[in-house]
Order: sequence, then structure tokens, then C-alpha cells
Amino acid sequence: MFKYYCLNPISKVGLDDFTDEFAKTEDINEAEGILVRSAAMHDMELSDNLLAVARAGAGTNNIPLDKCAEKGIVVFNTPGANANGVKELVIAGMLLASRDVIGGINWVESAKDDENIAKSAEKEKKKFAGTEILGKKLGIIGLGAIGVKVANVAKHLGMEVYGYDPYVSVDAAWNLSRDVKHVLNVEDIYENCDIITVHVPLLDSTRGMIDKDAIAKMKEGVIVLNFARDLLVNEKDMLDGIKAGKVRKYVTDFPNPTTAGQEGCIVIPHLGASTEESEDNCAKMAVKEMMNYLKNGNIANSVNYPNCDMGVCTQAGRVAIFHKNIANMITKFTACFGDEGINITDMMNKSRGDVAYTMIDLEKPAEKAMIEKLQAIEGVFRVRVVK
Repeated sequence: MFKYYCLNPISKVGLDDFTDEFAKTEDINEAEGILVRSAAMHDMELSDNLLAVARAGAGTNNIPLDKCAEKGIVVFNTPGANANGVKELVIAGMLLASRDVIGGINWVESAKDDENIAKSAEKEKKKFAGTEILGKKLGIIGLGAIGVKVANVAKHLGMEVYGYDPYVSVDAAWNLSRDVKHVLNVEDIYENCDIITVHVPLLDSTRGMIDKDAIAKMKEGVIVLNFARDLLVNEKDMLDGIKAGKVRKYVTDFPNPTTAGQEGCIVIPHLGASTEESEDNCAKMAVKEMMNYLKNGNIANSVNYPNCDMGVCTQAGRVAIFHKNIANMITKFTACFGDEGINITDMMNKSRGDVAYTMIDLEKPAEKAMIEKLQAIEGVFRVRVVK
């Protein structure tokens, strides 16, 4: 019986997918799996029992990835599960920025006691006139699950769509409308597009990528949308761009003191994935990933270990080894089994950066002494008996 713990409320639709081999526990220290949404885990003491953390969402900034990797704890996320919810809010943000709907609504609220509000509205509405998005050029930086969905919808809305992503996946490329112009230089987005939306992960290479230099290359009156991560944009530079009239509107889903209440900013309280459907989808994917890993040792959608899948083990034993990605490790593993006369029937090794993951199927189960021998090899983080 595997035990899991929920650090945040997780959709019942997802939890109901757990089979009878899994049970929820109220003691985090006895859990082999943790399901989490936004709870901060960086200062948590991670139990030796813990094997997996599944984030019901895409971002994993709240999880200590390196610390987990060194302890042989696999961290999963759920890419694409909330893509539709975010896509819809991006389109809404684009419309709100193009048409001053919010300004108009606020005026109506302020004039609610005016008996002649209908007549007054006819005089005031010109203050809130905007522009249509039909025929406008939309630049999408990042063609992942969300970026592709935004691109396809924008084409149906009659926009001219430019997409930039040097690492676009095969799946994304298949799903992307053939009418999207795939550019090879992000500056082509800055220089040509009326509206720009960012959909890339927060990395050292992308942190603050939308800064004063990028803004200077943009068209006058550009609209910038950020529903990915707040730190992708240097927001002080963005405010300067708004004050200078270079940027017409900045729409962000990440409220903070820099942008909240500032003129030209539409700040949404992180609602991108806050739909019932997104929460259900994320929970179902997280549960599926956790069950497959705890039962079979298979890894899919991990953010700190490589994907690795050997299906359901049909042999007598299966061992999973977490280790440094250095030379001669496989030789050492196989030598251990050979010395004990244990035949290896199947094996898979995958690496990701400085870490690697090896699964080995055996003709007979590995004894405790064998596991201790593997664990003693320099560079091994953890050895797990899957079966």
C-alpha cells in the first residue's frame, strides 16, 4: 500500500483516480508521495520515505528541485493540463487591453446614482473607445502548450500571428496552425507586432528578457501580455515604457507592488489556471504520474529527472537507481549483479544534466545486501526496489 499526502486541497476528481493500492495519510512523514499546488516546500524537512512530489500545475518554483534530486525524489508537474484555462484568459486580457472595457465599467459604477446614466453614457463612452484586434499582428514568444493554443485562436479571430520558439517540440509543431509565421529571431516579434504575449519558462536565460532594450525595439502603442512568470519582465522598465507612451497597456497575471494600481497596467490576481476544469485536469495528470512512478518506477513529466518508461515489470524484480551523470556508472551497476549471479533481463538509462536514472529488471528479486552494495557506489543518490 502506497501512502500520499496533500499539501494543498487537490481536486476530488483527481484523487478519485487513485486505485486501492493507494491511501491518503494525514502524517506527511510516512507519505511516499506528496501532491502540492502552491504550498512552499523549500524550508520543509523531506522525509526519507518520500519518493515523489507531484505539482498539480506547471510552475515548480515552490519546490526545492535540486534538493529533491540529490535525495532521489522525483518531482513532477502537469504541462498542458491548464493550457486551455490560461489560453482563454490571455484572449480576455488581449481584448481588455484593446478595448477600454474596464475603464467603461468603472465609469458606470461611479455614475450608478445618475438618473440620466443612459444619456450620460452616450457622452462619456468616447473616452473608452479602443481598437479591434482583427488584422492586428500578434507576436507569441514561446510555442508550448499554451502558446500554440493562443496562436490558433488568434488566427480564427483574424489576427496575423508570429511565433518565436527555437526549441519548439514536434508535438507543438503538429498542433500549430500552418498560417502562423514562425520567426527565427525574437527581435522580429518586437519590431513587427502590435500585441506581444510571453509564454516561456523562467530560466536564467529568460529572466527579465522584456526589458528597456526589448521595449525600445517595439512598435509605438504596443500591448504586452505576461501570463507566464512575472520575472520574465523587468516591470520598472515596463512602467517607464508606459509613461513614455511606448507601451499602451501591460497585462499581467502576477500582482505585486510594482504594477498594482499603476496607470496602463491591467493586473489580474493570478487567475490563469483558476478554473474548475484546469484544477481537475491538473489533479488527474498529477495522480496518474505519481501512480505510474510509485508502482512501476516510470517517470513522465519530471522537472528534475529524465523521462524513463519500461512499462509494467513482468520479471521477478525491478530496481531503480538515482545517480550522478558520470562515466562508468552502468559498468559498476552491472558488475554488482554479475558478482551475485543475478541476470539482468532489461535495462534503461536516461540522463538529464548532472543527474541520471537507471532502471534494471532482474530474473530474481534483489536482496537487501545487493541494494546496500549499489547504494555504496560513489555517485549514487538513492536505490529503490520497485519490485
